[in-house]
Amino acid sequence: MFASLRLNIFIYYFVTVIFFVGGLYYFTTQVTVTNIYILAVTLLCFVILSGIFISKLAVDPLQEYVQNLQSLSKETLHELNLPVSTIKTNTQMLQKILSDEKSMKRLGRIQSACSMLEERYNELDYMIKMQSREDVSEQFSLKELIEERVTFFRTLYPQMAFDLHLDNLEVISDRKGVGKVIDNIVDNGVKYSNQSQRIKIRLKESTLSIEDFGIGMDKVELLHIFDVYYQSNSTVQGFGIGLSMVKRFCDKNSIGLNFDSTPCRGTKVELQFNKLGF
Repeated sequence: MFASLRLNIFIYYFVTVIFFVGGLYYFTTQVTVTNIYILAVTLLCFVILSGIFISKLAVDPLQEYVQNLQSLSKETLHELNLPVSTIKTNTQMLQKILSDEKSMKRLGRIQSACSMLEERYNELDYMIKMQSREDVSEQFSLKELIEERVTFFRTLYPQMAFDLHLDNLEVISDRKGVGKVIDNIVDNGVKYSNQSQRIKIRLKESTLSIEDFGIGMDKVELLHIFDVYYQSNSTVQGFGIGLSMVKRFCDKNSIGLNFDSTPCRGTKVELQFNKLGF
């Protein structure tokens, strides 16, 4: 598709240039032009029309491709909703009738896998809405969102102790986007916690702080944490793109972001939200 599109654009561009140069040569050497302004306007109109046609030739197939891809994504997302709901409903029913330990552990693994699948579903839904430029701002309780995300992480990392002290705070923002920010910061805290196995989360007034007690970072590392693909520890699994996404989201949504870290003592991340009504 794109190979033929490039070829068509090149051919049209080449023919246009040849026609333009030939026409310019003809009018300047073979024909006596009494009004240079009429010639300039004529050539300008020709250039504008050619530019419009080339842009249409280039953009229309790509726009159609993107629209088809978005439609397919929405249809696929809609189809995924049914099996996820079915798994959740049946696991809840099984949980009421099962009693032996082995079966409960297996059921717990199914529920964890279903929760992860549901997270991917929500992320896809969120990305489609963002691509469609939909307004995803809403009023929500930041405390409830934090508790929801911590509940999810407790299923992933049962060995971690999450120390929560949360005040009530209502904000207007992109709820799923804020959830992804919290997920990235908490996930990094767990990965770099080393042997501490403790994450402290505080929400006081309009400030959310997430603190781990792991390997920490020095001042040089702090200068690079928002660089795409940067990882302060190459042995930790990941792609190094999480914090760059966090930074972009916070800048876009006017959320203050601050990192404070000390080697071998841990890292503290603070998010400064606007209170509702301010």
